[in-house]
Formats: sequence, structure tokens, C-alpha cells
Amino acid sequence: MTHMKESFDEIDIRILNTLQNEAGLSQRELAERVGLSQNACWRRLQRLQSSGIVKGTRTLVDLSALGLDLTVFVMIRTRHHSRDWSQSFARHVAALPEVIDCHRIGGDWDYMLKVVTRGMAGYDIFYQRLINGFEFDTVTGLFSMEGILENRPVDLNRLA
Repeated sequence: MTHMKESFDEIDIRILNTLQNEAGLSQRELAERVGLSQNACWRRLQRLQSSGIVKGTRTLVDLSALGLDLTVFVMIRTRHHSRDWSQSFARHVAALPEVIDCHRIGGDWDYMLKVVTRGMAGYDIFYQRLINGFEFDTVTGLFSMEGILENRPVDLNRLA
């Protein structure tokens, strides 16, 4: 990703803040919201996309309304830290559709996964696939009772 410090300004921040909240706006609506002409807004958006700052758009889906009602933060500790093992683990996790986030972390744990599934039975099926073929020291699940802040846009005004 190219850093844009020299050409990053308040208008870029307005564009990014607006898109984080409403990515489905038309080009015209986005331009109106940020106070630019449609062409100027399009050029800035193209620059933000080509620099890698804007990586795409997504639609937020209410997963619980679809029966995916259990969120589990899976904490993993392992003795294996080689590049080959880590890459193999990353491929394994990427193939598990229940995993929506995966982080290598510091501290007492090595990895943290965010898993969304259908209830405890769905989690058990996921867990068996997760550990199949991998040696972990410890795997534990922290079960979310309520999502208080999820998919929260980052306030980029502090960058101005």
C-alpha cells in the first residue's frame, strides 16, 4: 500500500468517513455529501482506490437473522512458529467459512479467530475441523453474549 500523507487532506477524510457509513451511495450523492463536483470526487475516489486505502465495498448482513446466532472468539496457543507452519495454518483457517477474522497476536495467545456459526452444535463441528491435522497447545473459546459495537466505522477526523 502506498502512503498518501503528502496528498491526504480533509476532503479525502470526508470521503472515507462517508463511505464507511454508506458505501452504497451513488457518485453524485457522495460528491454532494463531501462538497465536491462529481468529477473531482470521482478522481479522488480513484486515487484512494489505486493507493490501496479504499479496498472495496461490502454490505453488512444481520447474521443472527440468518440463523448464525453464535459468535465465538477462539484463542489458540501453539509451539509452532515457523513460517511454513504459519502459512499452512493461515490456509487452513481461510478454508473454514465460519472464520470471519483471524489475527496473529502478542501476549499469552498466538492467534485469535472470530467465528460465527449456528449455535453450539455448529461450533462443535467447526472446532473438530479446526483441530483436524494441527497440533495446538491450547484452544479455548470465548462465547459472545451480546455484540455491543460491531463493524464500527473508524473516525478518521483525527488524521486531519
